[in-house]
Amino acid sequence: MPPADPWEYALYIPNDLRAVTVARRTLRLILTIHGLIRLTDTAELLAAELVSNAVRHTKGPAALRVRWSAGVLRIGAWDADPEPPPPGELEVLGEEGRGLALVAACADLWGWQPLARHGNRGKYVWCELAAA
Repeated sequence: MPPADPWEYALYIPNDLRAVTVARRTLRLILTIHGLIRLTDTAELLAAELVSNAVRHTKGPAALRVRWSAGVLRIGAWDADPEPPPPGELEVLGEEGRGLALVAACADLWGWQPLARHGNRGKYVWCELAAA
């Protein structure tokens, strides 16, 4: 049974491709503990794509954010680059990655927004999965 109360986690990661594995495994643990096992495989795939893009296409740190509220799981990646995701990311890419086309195909909803908080600039790319 999915949790009724909302919750949120944030994992700050260095600009290192190994962080993608750390983010995936952390997300799996979070979802398992909260009884959302049936969302785990898709959520892991989406988180890996978002975090991978944040690490590959920017030079600074990044973060994975996971939020559960009203039957919806939101997965997002913050990075320090305020520029929008490159238009080419919406297409399926070669062996280097699948681009945001994978996110668009697997998530119920996705988007991005520029951020400016406490003097830090960047962007937040997110997607949502409904529990039903």
